[in-house]
Amino acid sequence: MPTFAQSEDEKMLRDIFDAALTEGKAYEHLRQLCKDVGPRLSGSEGADKAVKWGQKVLSEIADTVWLQPVMVPHWERGDTEHAEIRLSDGTVIPTQICALGSSVGTPAEGLTGEVVEVFGIEDIEKLGEEKLKDKIVFYNRPMEPRLINTFAAYSGCVDQRSSGASTAAPFGAKAVLVRSMGLRQDDLPHTGVQRYKKDVKKIPAAAISTNGAKMLSKKLREDPKLQVHIKLSCQNFEDKLSHNVVADIMGELYPEEIILVSGHLDSWDLGEGAHDDGAGSVHAIEALYLMRKLGIRPQRTIRCVLYMNEENGPNGAIEYAKQAKLQKMNHMIAIESDRGGFTPRGFSIDGTEDVQNDALKQIEKWEELFKPYDIHHFDKGFGGVDIGRLKDQDIPLVGFVPDSQRYFDHHHASNDVFEEVNKRELELGAASITSLIYLLDKYGINTNEN
Repeated sequence: MPTFAQSEDEKMLRDIFDAALTEGKAYEHLRQLCKDVGPRLSGSEGADKAVKWGQKVLSEIADTVWLQPVMVPHWERGDTEHAEIRLSDGTVIPTQICALGSSVGTPAEGLTGEVVEVFGIEDIEKLGEEKLKDKIVFYNRPMEPRLINTFAAYSGCVDQRSSGASTAAPFGAKAVLVRSMGLRQDDLPHTGVQRYKKDVKKIPAAAISTNGAKMLSKKLREDPKLQVHIKLSCQNFEDKLSHNVVADIMGELYPEEIILVSGHLDSWDLGEGAHDDGAGSVHAIEALYLMRKLGIRPQRTIRCVLYMNEENGPNGAIEYAKQAKLQKMNHMIAIESDRGGFTPRGFSIDGTEDVQNDALKQIEKWEELFKPYDIHHFDKGFGGVDIGRLKDQDIPLVGFVPDSQRYFDHHHASNDVFEEVNKRELELGAASITSLIYLLDKYGINTNEN
């Protein structure tokens, strides 16, 4: 027979899911963020609008809301992103590209060069200056389709995007093209951050779509002397002032103990940042909203943080962690949603080994409570980029885990828009996170009360 507490908890989780699915605000909040605010790359006017929007929405829910200042990068894509493949017989084939974040632009007239195809960072040194000087390096390692976890597939090839330009530049390469990080074959190039190493020449870096990469590779086999012409007008500017948005529902018994739930407010400038990370932002907001809606009076302080500058930073997370240390903030646990608004599957726990073990044991005790909602993934793993900066507080870092199979169809691409987020899936994710917060607040971590 279930204990009274178990019956009480079963009813509360049912109430949370019912409220999220019938009276929730998550989908409308996502519509506002995507359609009324739009793209919100850090340093942009869109990011400034997003901060004001987040402050306004949370002011209607939380006890206190404040803006935490943070300096962020300011990079603009510009109006020109053009590429064409020029075959030896004079045929010209236009192809879709997009600049990678923080890339320098090309000369106004563009640049043209022969192409060297490689399948990973490790190929660069093997080829050397003799074969790379004055060439455009084409990184064409695809995501591994045999890996069921698509984030593992992403991790296996993202280094060519983040480090490709600075790896190739010392060998005389004039630019790089990088195969988009996605498993679907389409014509949409996916942007993302790339970082220039200090004291290495900055060369233009752009992504080419998966269809474009497939076609370019084929044409290179047929015509090794073909050339690619690239024109980019992107620019870097001085850092700008922006803000994290922080909101609290104060705890009644232990207000000094903080349960943090978060997403990142910024997005790339292609699309609307609906899955990345509009969904995570509204998940965090919705957790506070549902607690208010259901009259849940938390014992501990429930804090929502909408971080700024995860995509090309993470300056917002660095600043929050810095202030947390200076102000001796007492976080019990930190939760992050940054894997899209897809069907929820469970949670992954990061932290030191002892912390991971304690948190996992505690959360696994609630497996039967989550079972009716098909929440079954409870394991050690990655928590999140932003909450990762709190790791030195020796607390559990919990990542929300939805089904990942469609995530990289939209990641950093122009089709990451509101219409691609399923209302029901988004609401189920918000309810799952809220349910975990309710249980963590009630029982804490590493207790025998339940």
